[in-house]
Amino acid sequence: MEKQEKIDLLTIINEQVSSSILGGEEADYTALENEGLIKIDRSSVQWWAVITASGRQFLEENW
Repeated sequence: MEKQEKIDLLTIINEQVSSSILGGEEADYTALENEGLIKIDRSSVQWWAVITASGRQFLEENW
């Protein structure tokens, strides 16, 4: 995932407080989670993600 793509997706998640994961976006969200930038809640039917402290720091440093 390109740096700008990360910034764009993290910005959306941050603005929404939490973000539902739509079909076709799972790989991008999983990549961000693997880097520790978001946390995915898989406990419900509709998965959703929240930004982590590391994700906020990444945005602050790169936005």
